[in-house]
Amino acid sequence: MAEAGTLKPSGSKSFSVAIILGGLYGLSFLDRQLLSLLAEPIKADLLLSDTQLGLLAGFTFALFYSVFGLPVAWLADRGNRVWIVSASCALWSAFTAACGLAQNVVQLAIARIGVGIGEAGGSPPSYSIIADYFPPEQRGKALAIYSLGIPLGTTAGAAIGGWIAAHYGWRAAFISIGLFGCAYALFILLTVREPQRGAMDRAPVTSMPFLATLRQFWVDRVLRMTAIAGSLSAFVGYAMVSWVPALMMRDKGMTLSDLALYYSIAGGTASAVGTLATGFLIDSLGKYRPRIYGLVPAAGLLMSVSFWVAGLTATSWPIALALLIIPFTFCSSYMPAVVTIVQNRVAPAQRSMASSILLLFMNIIGLGIGPLYIGLISDAATSAGSATSLQIALLALTPLFIVAAFAHWLVGLALRQANSLTPASV
Repeated sequence: MAEAGTLKPSGSKSFSVAIILGGLYGLSFLDRQLLSLLAEPIKADLLLSDTQLGLLAGFTFALFYSVFGLPVAWLADRGNRVWIVSASCALWSAFTAACGLAQNVVQLAIARIGVGIGEAGGSPPSYSIIADYFPPEQRGKALAIYSLGIPLGTTAGAAIGGWIAAHYGWRAAFISIGLFGCAYALFILLTVREPQRGAMDRAPVTSMPFLATLRQFWVDRVLRMTAIAGSLSAFVGYAMVSWVPALMMRDKGMTLSDLALYYSIAGGTASAVGTLATGFLIDSLGKYRPRIYGLVPAAGLLMSVSFWVAGLTATSWPIALALLIIPFTFCSSYMPAVVTIVQNRVAPAQRSMASSILLLFMNIIGLGIGPLYIGLISDAATSAGSATSLQIALLALTPLFIVAAFAHWLVGLALRQANSLTPASV
């Protein structure tokens, strides 16, 4: 039976919902990464160190994002998810605008905490909504459309945020984008209907306690390895997107105007292609060989290693940008695979909570530690007298590509042994 006030999904509406929610994700990622994209002018204005930038871009945000995500996800598994994502968008956008008013590191940290708390209500309910608009065999491409928010948010941040910052200052970029987000929150409320929970699945819709969902990640080897692989990939991806723009400006001679045009187009297009291709590939081949959900991200990470090293050591930003297109292509392409695995392996009434648990691991390890790892190594290299400290720090990320690829290979092995993406009960 449909819940009161909900809609049973139809094919004509499903993809439009995925696109609209993908826009929401893009906006959240834009707000999340704007600090990293504008790191150089913010650092100069507020007199910050790389370690402080790493804390603000990563751990300060990730801790509150992850912790507050759990109660919001519990509510989303029981209440109206559309209202939750709309209210969350309005909240984080207001705090994004507040970032532009910060006069010191403490005020900026408080505003970043607010952004993290607001964004906690974005992705877990959105994953659950999309899963209820699409059957299991189409969720890979649907969640790939949603995951396009990562490259689109990065592109918009570099293009729009970079342009506004170049002409009107970094504060104006935060305020303008924050106000736009408040308007988008209302747009979601007016255009997205709450779907019938579990309409596309065979499993009964019954509420599950938090500890039962958390235990499922421990006892289900597929879920456990997916959380580990996703966290390691997030470590690589967030470290990359948080610090490559600063490297381009600090060591390669790129200006804010160059960042707004060339970096945004190259990075955004490459990441979008990789994300979409992954989504369609895992849907096309995964129904015959479930291990594809692990092998595709593993292959992408391994392909990126040599291009990553060559790009970081290039002598000019045009050459560096051309070489980094391959790592850009695969830096977020793991997302459709890991999210689809989780959405398909848990019951409909667990999806928001399961997504929140996944994001808890991915954001604490990836977003929380990844940017900080680079900042700490960069400051240490600077203290040792290095003139290329940020390049050294980013080169230290290289082994993590290989470790993350191995973890995704283990996901594929677990899926091969399970011989199914979805348990019989889901």
